[in-house]
Amino acid sequence: MAPKNDPINTVLNLFRSKKLENYFDLSNGKLSIQGVPLLSEVPNNVSFSTFDSICQSSDAPLRLLQRVRSLSHKGGFLGFSTDESSDRLVNSLGKFTNRDFLSIFRFKTWWSTMWVGNSGSDLQMETQWLLFDVPEINSYVIIIPIIEACFRSALHPGDEGRVMICAESGSSQVKASSFEAIAYVHASDNPYNLMREAYSALRVHLNTFRLLEEKQVPNLVDKFGWCTWDAFYLTVEPSGVFHGLKEFSEEGGLSPRFLIIDDGWQSINNDGQDPNEDTKNLVLGGTQMIARLYRFKECKKFESYKGGSLLENNNNSPTFDPKKPKMLISKAIEIEHAEKELDKAIQSGVSDDSELEAKIQKLKQELDEIFGGEENGGEALGEGCSEDFGMKAFTRDLRTKFKGLDDIYVWHALCGAWGGVRPGSTHLYSKITPCKLSPGLDGTMNDLAVVKIVEGGIGLVHPDQADDFYDSMHSYLSQVGITGVKVDVIHTLEYVSEEYGGRVELAKAYYKGLTNSLLKNFNGSGLISSMQQCNDFFFLGTKQISMGRVGDDFWFQDPNGDPMGVYWLQGVHMIHCAYNSMWIGQMIQPDWDMFQSDHLCAKFHAGSRAICGGPVYVSDSVGGHDFDLLKKLVYPDGTIPKCHHFALPTRDCLFKNPLFDKQTVLKIWNFNKYGGVIGAFNCQGAGWNPKEQRIEGHPECYKPMCGSVHVSEIEWDQKEEASEFGKAEEYVVYLNQAEELHLMTPKSHAIQFSIKPSAFEIFSFVPIRKLGKSIKFAPIGLTNMFNCGGTIQELDYKASGSEFGADVKVKGGGSFLAYSSGAPKRCLLNGAEVDFEWATSAKLTLNLPWVEEANGVSNVVFLF
Repeated sequence: MAPKNDPINTVLNLFRSKKLENYFDLSNGKLSIQGVPLLSEVPNNVSFSTFDSICQSSDAPLRLLQRVRSLSHKGGFLGFSTDESSDRLVNSLGKFTNRDFLSIFRFKTWWSTMWVGNSGSDLQMETQWLLFDVPEINSYVIIIPIIEACFRSALHPGDEGRVMICAESGSSQVKASSFEAIAYVHASDNPYNLMREAYSALRVHLNTFRLLEEKQVPNLVDKFGWCTWDAFYLTVEPSGVFHGLKEFSEEGGLSPRFLIIDDGWQSINNDGQDPNEDTKNLVLGGTQMIARLYRFKECKKFESYKGGSLLENNNNSPTFDPKKPKMLISKAIEIEHAEKELDKAIQSGVSDDSELEAKIQKLKQELDEIFGGEENGGEALGEGCSEDFGMKAFTRDLRTKFKGLDDIYVWHALCGAWGGVRPGSTHLYSKITPCKLSPGLDGTMNDLAVVKIVEGGIGLVHPDQADDFYDSMHSYLSQVGITGVKVDVIHTLEYVSEEYGGRVELAKAYYKGLTNSLLKNFNGSGLISSMQQCNDFFFLGTKQISMGRVGDDFWFQDPNGDPMGVYWLQGVHMIHCAYNSMWIGQMIQPDWDMFQSDHLCAKFHAGSRAICGGPVYVSDSVGGHDFDLLKKLVYPDGTIPKCHHFALPTRDCLFKNPLFDKQTVLKIWNFNKYGGVIGAFNCQGAGWNPKEQRIEGHPECYKPMCGSVHVSEIEWDQKEEASEFGKAEEYVVYLNQAEELHLMTPKSHAIQFSIKPSAFEIFSFVPIRKLGKSIKFAPIGLTNMFNCGGTIQELDYKASGSEFGADVKVKGGGSFLAYSSGAPKRCLLNGAEVDFEWATSAKLTLNLPWVEEANGVSNVVFLF
């Protein structure tokens, strides 16, 4: 509790003295919003409390506290009480039917996605929030299950339209019987304001996390990068990484500004193996999931790297065969399929599986032969090795060769490795802890990672040593040239919380250690969170972490063998990212993940990344690129024309199903510095099957879709700098794929479109400015870039005597387009008069060079 003379308390008291009537009322078994019943048959043991009565103090900044308090009458808390204490309590909050909702639920332990319906019984297990459409009062209401004391909650479906809340501690030793504030409800007439207001209120109430607006994001957020995962999987090694970067730079003319060395660089081994040797010949995810970290240094593939060896042009340079990783991955996939075939045979009761066993052994032998005994890349050099070897020498060489490489990140699991830390292998106390899954996860998708982790348990470092644990890893990495980490497999903590005060207390200890290390070793921001899409993480782990994944992994094909999965999985990924950004974007910068530029649906992914508002990175194999495609996303210097917000679904998509309703095209909106943008993506063709508890294809939905787009669908008021653009009298609309210009006013009819499966259109909306008495002008940008509006850096309109004009600074090289109702008298490019083309269609064009000395920025002046 803050002291009585604390200015925070002064603010609290000020707002308490100016109470407005609360939007919500719980009486006669009904929870109502401004007189409209939302939930009926609310049990007598459920309570509603105003925000002010529950939230007594906060460490939030004064401006945030004032904002939250001024809106506190729009929200409140739900609680419930029972007669008996338990570590897991499930209680009805009431029921609803015939009311449209949008929700986010966990379909795997670590990944969440959207779901829509119109009854409490339509909800899925492990629902993270529930958004109602309340057209009777032109409003929206959200219910967010939250954390109270040592308990965390989620919403579950009930019978006859009931909404159930499940509060669980994750430890049989931690019990409770009542809660004052186990869920939060909030209302607003704007769904995007609603998300910001609700999570701001929870930030003030819980004091365990901070909003995105309070934090610094990683440097890589507006840059292009390369991740090694799909290129190598676990076979990643120095020569392959070096040649990959070299290919981007020398063959593609693109300079990745960040590198993520994904899983495969750590020193891991399996129980029963030599405790000081790396497990050999790992390729795919799954094979390493029962392995444990046995030291914090790099594995021997990286440790044996000799400094300068890849910079030399002689016979001593390590060789690299770009075909080898692909051969290894292909053979490992064969083994994986054969092992699945064996599992099915055993489950079906086959008595003789010797033929399948022999097939698997033969395939493994063939895999070892491809490795050729060179997988370790040399002998270990020991703990006291020279700085001329290992990760430090390697990162130094990368920066020597690739001057624009700002950041090098490496992957690790939250518990160290997938299987944690091997007991007795480090100075820390680690113990193999059996995994216990929450019953709520029974409603989620079968997951190989979960199966493997449960099979092996986790080598859990004691939470009292969490600070030492992360600092031991990260201080070493920082010393050897690593500037950040991608932290994965985050939600395994909830499996192993029995002995440690439950999932909330265990998470607090680990996230505190991670936060302290991030501040000390990686400039407070050098971290990407992944496999983290559950409320425990966001409410407890984001005090310092400011960036994280909003989608499941990019899958280049369906791991279960659906041949159409190569297409429909890409739309599913896009839906994950767009809808998760609604809540995740309140707390951390949404990261839409990598993709491969030579994939069948690479252009589909590229279109979404162009306007997602986050970094652009790929996981291309060496030799597997579409550089022409990448150049529509990335400047030669490795920066990107990034939007100024994070992309979100338009209002008309919120309560629809853009995956398999046969009628909805996903539309996402965002801002550029001088306009807005809407991307329309045909994602139809797959979706969640509640009965099968998996995502499956819907080939009947994979067809062309029609839709419409209007300037009013851009939420101009969501960013102060953009609000003026929403007041324009007229706009020019550029269709990037169709290469068309349209004019639109706020009262115009919507633009109609048709989009093929796995295809898209990007609509750029630019306010038109009247110059002089007759000229109408609006800069579109470089049309060879997907986000053409993002290429415009500065815009200034000038008048001098009888001459007036537009002064535009544009980054990038290529075809510049502007809308101009009349032809300019002349055009100046970087101070020199140049030719231009103007057509009666009002298209004004000229070609711009990439000016290296000016960081690619050209100054274009049109004079009329």
